[in-house]
Amino acid sequence: MTVTDTVQRGPVKKERPAPVVRTVTRRNAAGHDLGPVELEPTIFGLEPNLAVMHQVVTAQLAAARSGTQSTKTRAEVRGGGAKPFAQKGTGRARQGSSRSPSMSGGGVALGPKPRSYRQHTPKKMVRLALLSALSDRAMIGRIALIDDWGMEAPKTKDAVTVLRKLKLTGHILIVLAHDEGNVERSFSNLPQAQTTTYSELSAHDVLRADWLVFSDRTLPGSPDVFSGTHLVDQGPAVEASTSVDAVAMTEEAGADA
Repeated sequence: MTVTDTVQRGPVKKERPAPVVRTVTRRNAAGHDLGPVELEPTIFGLEPNLAVMHQVVTAQLAAARSGTQSTKTRAEVRGGGAKPFAQKGTGRARQGSSRSPSMSGGGVALGPKPRSYRQHTPKKMVRLALLSALSDRAMIGRIALIDDWGMEAPKTKDAVTVLRKLKLTGHILIVLAHDEGNVERSFSNLPQAQTTTYSELSAHDVLRADWLVFSDRTLPGSPDVFSGTHLVDQGPAVEASTSVDAVAMTEEAGADA
């Protein structure tokens, strides 16, 4: 065997494609076109990882379960202290308590008890699932961007007008800043609209929405702005900037997943 005859050991590691730069049309509350805006490729330009999204969304739905269902065992059902009938001579199977699971009114065998359904999910997986979900919505053109909501007072009529001007239908997820209480209250009476903040975004919320609406204040500029998924707190989204470290962390999360 010569030096050039090398033996490859182990599976071939597939390289993830580079992030793609995608654009979104920026509009105002009246629906007028203000020009295209480039989306951050490390957030909206990744190749969605379907396996990670499935696992993380399953864990998020499991964590939302209350886990308070409960049944009584034979030891917890009231009564049943006396032997219901004689051991022999009745022709029936012997019984020691009327609260046995085999008898009517008895306890439940192997019934549900209060428990936690939470699953341990690494932060890198939660992070990659959210970025994959955002990239999926950007890839199919379901990201909307508005310059400013322009709502001085909470009015449902104004919220309906904005959605009609933007021509958004279906289930709409609106990402707001923490101090935009008037906008949140304006959309609270609309069953097709759901409001959240960029720090509370989850892969499940993004995937179940038909449209994802950002404003100039809430459009994320770095993967590090999402609460619960960042490695280092980088501050608000409007102050975050793309860096080589952000790209490296995203690629590392995809490799580990």
